[in-house]
Amino acid sequence: MVRSVGMSTTRVRKAVIPAAGLGTRFLPATRSVPKEMLPIVDVPTIQLVIEEAVAAGIHDVVVVNGRHKGAIEDHFDHPWELERTLRDRGNVALADAMARLSGMVRLHSVRQKQPLGLGHAVLSAREAVGDESFAVLLGDDLVDNDAEPGIGQLIAAHEATGAAAIMVMEVAPGQEHLYGIVAGELDAAGHLRVREMIEKPKPGTAPSRWAIVGRYVLPPAIWPILAATKPGVGGEIQLTDGLRELAASPAGLVGVPLRGTRHDAGDKLGYLRANLAYALKRPELAEPVRAMLRELLAR
Repeated sequence: MVRSVGMSTTRVRKAVIPAAGLGTRFLPATRSVPKEMLPIVDVPTIQLVIEEAVAAGIHDVVVVNGRHKGAIEDHFDHPWELERTLRDRGNVALADAMARLSGMVRLHSVRQKQPLGLGHAVLSAREAVGDESFAVLLGDDLVDNDAEPGIGQLIAAHEATGAAAIMVMEVAPGQEHLYGIVAGELDAAGHLRVREMIEKPKPGTAPSRWAIVGRYVLPPAIWPILAATKPGVGGEIQLTDGLRELAASPAGLVGVPLRGTRHDAGDKLGYLRANLAYALKRPELAEPVRAMLRELLAR
């Protein structure tokens, strides 16, 4: 039974994935391929993110798209020609895997017609989500935890407390200026009761080393807040500004310390690290990859 404190909560069934960015850090590859479709070994990054959501009980995923992002929708469509060809060739297992992929989630696509920031991207999904709590997963943040999906950790915290929830992790000293930073007190359940929030503080000014990672669970109260939010840092509508208002509300905002491994697949080195980490998880690839690395390092 869902318990709530200070506000009404229901089972989180929907997720929003902002995917309208231009992917400039991965040019020239992203001239024709959405950055969310860049593979981690042989699985598109966004598929790993959606699999995390599905494992946490999400039924519907709203992808906030931009122009030239049709490949994302195509990937989760039903490729009957491909499946028929695979079955005709006797590759039944792979054909079944493709069929499961197309049926794993109900995918909805909405357009963010102007690049006005993460807060605006989330607000673009308002009609598709409706008046219920929902998850937000950034498409270039991977959280590797097979036993306890990252977004599921936040859903549990939201349903237990009634508060909005964000994923946080402690970053190395001197790295605080690269992240949104929050500060507060840890409660008995291990949640950080957020009292202060700063977007990319100047070096030496951060109130803590708790950085926001790209996972959120938000109540419907966020909609009017984002609709009224004025452009902030970079001339964009910042989600952080909306979160700051939620933190000041009676229900509040909790930070859930990350349990698992986070990979920043939106950064070149982070992307390479993610590929190696996921390859090493596969029994058929682990030893060949280690041998390859030893050979490269020996040079």
